Amino acid sequence: MTVQEWTFVMVGMSFAIYILIAFKSRAQSTSDFYVAGKGVNPVVNGMATAADWMSAASFLSMAGLIAFLGKDGSVYLMGWTGGYVLLALLLAPYLRKFGQFTVPDFIGERYYSNTARVVAVLCLIFISFTYIAGQMRGVGIVFSRFLEVDINLGVLIGMGIVFVYAVWGGMKGITYTQVAQYTVLIFAYLVPAIYISIIMTNNPIPQLGFGSTLAGSPEFLLDKLDKVTTDLGFTAYTENTKSKIDVFCITAALMVGTAGLPHVIVRFFTVPSFRAARKSAGYALIFIALLYTTAPAVSAFARMNLIDSIQDTEYSNSPQWFQNWETIGLIAWKDKNSDGLIRYSSGNALDGVKPIYIDGEGSSGERLVLNEPDFSNENEVYIDRDIIVLANPEIAKLPFWVIALVAAGGVAAALSTAAGLLITISSAISHDLLKKTFMPRISEKQELLYSRLATAFAIGIAGLFGIYPPAFVAQVVAFAFGLAASTLFPVLLLGIFSKRLNKEGAISGMLIGLIFTAGYIIYFKFLAPELNTSDNWLFGISPEGIGFVGMLINVSVSLIVSSLTSAPPKEVSSMVEELRQP
Repeated sequence: MTVQEWTFVMVGMSFAIYILIAFKSRAQSTSDFYVAGKGVNPVVNGMATAADWMSAASFLSMAGLIAFLGKDGSVYLMGWTGGYVLLALLLAPYLRKFGQFTVPDFIGERYYSNTARVVAVLCLIFISFTYIAGQMRGVGIVFSRFLEVDINLGVLIGMGIVFVYAVWGGMKGITYTQVAQYTVLIFAYLVPAIYISIIMTNNPIPQLGFGSTLAGSPEFLLDKLDKVTTDLGFTAYTENTKSKIDVFCITAALMVGTAGLPHVIVRFFTVPSFRAARKSAGYALIFIALLYTTAPAVSAFARMNLIDSIQDTEYSNSPQWFQNWETIGLIAWKDKNSDGLIRYSSGNALDGVKPIYIDGEGSSGERLVLNEPDFSNENEVYIDRDIIVLANPEIAKLPFWVIALVAAGGVAAALSTAAGLLITISSAISHDLLKKTFMPRISEKQELLYSRLATAFAIGIAGLFGIYPPAFVAQVVAFAFGLAASTLFPVLLLGIFSKRLNKEGAISGMLIGLIFTAGYIIYFKFLAPELNTSDNWLFGISPEGIGFVGMLINVSVSLIVSSLTSAPPKEVSSMVEELRQP
């Protein structure tokens, strides 16, 4: 069978399983829809949490960023894994003990204010839609390459599948669907990694192959990669280029942002007890580690194979994988010196960076782009960083079924997180805005209906964001983490561990954190992208790391305002004291 036929089989089978699970575990009540009836086994929830958390950013884009950024990409590994530990230890068990349905519900009760609840909903929606853009984009990329459809059509297909099992099953259906998705995505990530590790280093364990010598050579993989990248004008793979303050802030923003992500936190509301939440967190960490310890090896293998595959190759004899990804618009080649050879080196190949394709072919048969070449460097190739994991099996010439498995894994990773985010958004709208604030007299049946309608609405908006993404998948997700760090994390942490923080402080902190962080990201990424350099950043901190500064501002404003206004009621202080009891 061809790659496309294998992909149809594997993706089709996985979709059938997801829909069957959703049908078998469809939600019958608001408790089922929001928190799966609070009866999920800790091991099952740990696996579902891992799938929910390991999004398209983890599966598709993280290895690509590390492959191109080298050691600088380690901030994503450190930030996301460290953040999960922070979440598991500091927040999740206590929030589960509180026993409500949503994060805004906790904030509304803890800060005895519907205004605080509404502001939390606003922050949650802003974070979730930013996050979900990356997931839907990931689905579009997978479908466009392996099912040979337009990226935008791929996004629409993903929307349709998520609509079926998210609207139908709610959190109950999503939880068990995510178990299946985790199984698919982890096999899809590990199988090609093991294959390539054996081919390149004769070591079947990628984590060890990463630090091993190349097959048939005494030279270590990383030493060879350093030499190759420096010869092409790049910074050595194992060297940093980012400033220490930016590395620190990005890592910190990702850490605290992870701990403040509402769609991950709500996963711990689905287990029966406080103790089960702790167990669930431990299991999830084990499941997550399988992918995150493999990612550095995948990145190094991919970068090495990529360079070997295309460097100084005649375009007319370019590998099939190169032409496949060029066809869907995620690779471009501009022959700057008219020699017909592909030259890959440091710098942008095109003015405007991303290619704008036009009809027709060049003299060597390449797709024509409207962009003028960037003559400030010798690089002739544009490669979208989000394709590295998907393209890696093709570059390494692995069997077709492995390539198709990776495609199914990418879709599983993106859909699992997208579904969790959609339920979080719909719960915030139907439960916190309608039931708890504006329409308190609606029945449970009406609330369930509004939840499903809100989910459908959220899917439409998410699809639009996937069609018009603001950046690479992992970068989009990094922005979402920054927003979570600067808005929800401080009020959740202080809400548990400070009895003095009041509603005025919490509301002020969330609003100033959101305005500052979102404003900084929007300015440098959308309004003035030409100024997005370290020379113009505040204290040399990039938009990916500014969420940490936003968090500090949030905490400072919250504490100052709380100190200048009246203390919370005694019953709130008692509630906080009870939460902190083991």
